[in-house]
Amino acid sequence: MTPKDFRTLALKNPGSFESEHVGHPDFRFNGKVFATLGYPAEGWGMVKLTPEQQRHFVGLAPGIFQAASGAWGKSGSTTILLESAKKPVVKAALTAAFNNLSAQRKGSLMARKPR
Repeated sequence: MTPKDFRTLALKNPGSFESEHVGHPDFRFNGKVFATLGYPAEGWGMVKLTPEQQRHFVGLAPGIFQAASGAWGKSGSTTILLESAKKPVVKAALTAAFNNLSAQRKGSLMARKPR
């Protein structure tokens, strides 16, 4: 898996787009980040998962997926060592991160009362 592969997979999610935050390319849906490239260093990616999803992916591939440091990691942010990762598992993690934001968006739209 290369950074280019990660980028391609992230942007396959409908409505996603690439932006930048703190000098790193990131991938967003509805203005919110679901993945980042180059964090914590070159050759790494990061996905924003739930803690349960994080435990799943770390358990599936512990040498590839790791909780990010600090509070971000405790809340589900998960780093991926790209050179060791296989596309199908990274695609699954990116899809999960994207779907987390997509579900939040749907929930917030449903919570609004019509005027």
